[in-house]
Amino acid sequence: MEELEMIYEEFKDSCQNRLTHLDVELSKIRAGKATPSMLNNVKVEYYGSMTPIQQVANISTLDARTLTVQPWEKAILNDVAKGILHANIGLNPQSNGEMLIITVPPLTEERRKDLVRRVKAESENAKVAIRTHRKEAIDMVKTLKDDGLSEDLSKGAEEEIQQITNSFSKKIDDMVVQKEESIMTI
Repeated sequence: MEELEMIYEEFKDSCQNRLTHLDVELSKIRAGKATPSMLNNVKVEYYGSMTPIQQVANISTLDARTLTVQPWEKAILNDVAKGILHANIGLNPQSNGEMLIITVPPLTEERRKDLVRRVKAESENAKVAIRTHRKEAIDMVKTLKDDGLSEDLSKGAEEEIQQITNSFSKKIDDMVVQKEESIMTI
């Protein structure tokens, strides 16, 4: 039935959006290696407005533990440094007059365990959201059943929704395992 296909598509889309959101959240959790994405949430005051750091500076990695941030205008070097400090991401930029050099400190065992707990909490939030979407989809199927959908089609639709849920839960679990390995690898 066309209505069921729409329910499936809507459910898959909402689950995929949740998976994308989880991926973004996990990328914010640093695994000890210096990556330009560590500064994705940093905002810099630039001509009176808060601007993402990527729009005012070039960010690159010097080596596995060092980031360099080169503002496009030398005059905002201190503003960029303030933005990094205010982002509260545990990084301390050092200026050489031309650019900022950020040494990423190695993670302690305790900090790694905290990060893994944070990863697991984010994944659980994603699973809860998917289960909420599942409930909404099943409620929509029940509404169709009340409007005349056969018992067999209704049961089949609920099983299909559960299979989609299981598929996305497995993807979340795989993402968590991968992130956990990258955090715990020294």
